[in-house]
Amino acid sequence: MELLEVFKALSNETRLQIVQWLKNPEIHFPKPQHGDIHEDGVCVSDIHKKIGLSQSTVSLYLSILQNAGLIKAKRVGQWTYYKRDEENIKKIIELLSRDL
Repeated sequence: MELLEVFKALSNETRLQIVQWLKNPEIHFPKPQHGDIHEDGVCVSDIHKKIGLSQSTVSLYLSILQNAGLIKAKRVGQWTYYKRDEENIKKIIELLSRDL
């Protein structure tokens, strides 16, 4: 895990907002048609609708957050769901408290 990648991922206001929204997804997103919002996450289409940017931009932002270890993806049928990677976020916090 590279802290620089984490900082880069969070340096964009929209990407930071996505991570914040996913902390309490039931407040910020509609109940999913399939699966559980806490177990499976939020459908990429719901994230896209909330942000209001192009599909390609949203996909890029989610990819950047995933590569930084802040979120993880799960395929359910034809849909992709995203949720925070709480285990990695905990490690990032530990690294920050140790190294900074």
